Amino acid sequence: MAQRGQPIVGIDVGSSKTCALIGYASETGNLEVAGLGVGESKGWRKGVIVNLDAVVLAIKKAVEVAESAAGVPVDSAYVGVGGTHVRGVNAQGSCLVANRARGVTQEDIRQAIRVAEAVALPPDRELLHVLPQEFLLDSQDGIRDPLGMVGTRLEANVHLITASTTAWQNVVTAVNKAGIEIPDSGTVFEALASAEASLSADERELGVGLIDLGAGSTDLVVYVRRTARYTASVPVGGDHFTNDIAVGLRTPIPEAEKMKRAWGHRDASQSEPGALEVPSVGERPSRVVSYAKLNEIIEPRALELIELIGIELERSGFIKQLGAGLVLAGGGARLGGFATLAELTLGLPVRVARPMGLERTGMDLADPAFCAVVGLVAYGKRMRLLQDSRNKGLVGKLWGALRGPTP
Repeated sequence: MAQRGQPIVGIDVGSSKTCALIGYASETGNLEVAGLGVGESKGWRKGVIVNLDAVVLAIKKAVEVAESAAGVPVDSAYVGVGGTHVRGVNAQGSCLVANRARGVTQEDIRQAIRVAEAVALPPDRELLHVLPQEFLLDSQDGIRDPLGMVGTRLEANVHLITASTTAWQNVVTAVNKAGIEIPDSGTVFEALASAEASLSADERELGVGLIDLGAGSTDLVVYVRRTARYTASVPVGGDHFTNDIAVGLRTPIPEAEKMKRAWGHRDASQSEPGALEVPSVGERPSRVVSYAKLNEIIEPRALELIELIGIELERSGFIKQLGAGLVLAGGGARLGGFATLAELTLGLPVRVARPMGLERTGMDLADPAFCAVVGLVAYGKRMRLLQDSRNKGLVGKLWGALRGPTP
């Protein structure tokens, strides 16, 4: 168990906000949150960094606030990576069991996974995660942990998640320039981080799609029989809703963001009485616009995003196996009516995520916008526990360490 003097830090560097969270592993196995820093993100466009200095400044400000609240310095952190440059692919590797009489060893498992991950990646791709799905031993399939089993040929099915080397390296560089190191395997696909914080083991077993609605894009990961089977990203996020409002109502971006959130407190499936005062651009006087007009702008974009999500779910091949439906995380999940609209359109149960496994936080983190940063800290906690286990000589932990943010 991580000691109280060893903080675990997560940094969610997003297009709209930058979050830094400092936590500790409690005696109950939950997360005790000590400090949170949230600041406006600048220097991003369409989910990629376009102004490195602005991103570095945003990270520094968020970290300083978290450090002040926690009373500890931050020198290392787990960092989220997302956007349309992230891609997932399934792969398979196999090897002969070195000693049939002894059964499958940790080295046999390592070798099968090494072969699976040794696919030829383009030079512009960075491997983020190797997530074991299941193993096959001779004619027996569906094995979750083959350690000690007797057989001749061991095969490993894995899910590989890669990112654009340029986009990934820019995030790493920004964090490093802010004076923070990233541990080995410390960059985490944000949808996996959100899943770490908001999905139950039963949901992963039954089949579930985690949809992380970010500002610049929407990331998703599909779990069936506990493991990640499919990951993808679509190029529509919360900023697209804001821009549509700004153009459609001829109002400044900050005012459009406020109106989007005002609409977000209402259910899009219901009638919208009342009106909004809409500030105009420049010296022009404000105007009054009905909620119905606002809905005319937002709902088509919401339906477009839901359609794109549906296409990816169909492409995964697992849409009929999502017994637990969909879970919406990220700041975009706060858009009122979106969950209802997704349920009606896709024919799947949909719920809005809330970070789980927190205690003595002293702050309000029960918001889908914080799922990723809470998940980064939870991921860091689990990786530290696995490292401690290896250091103590315990066996049977390797494939859990390799599988990424979902146990």
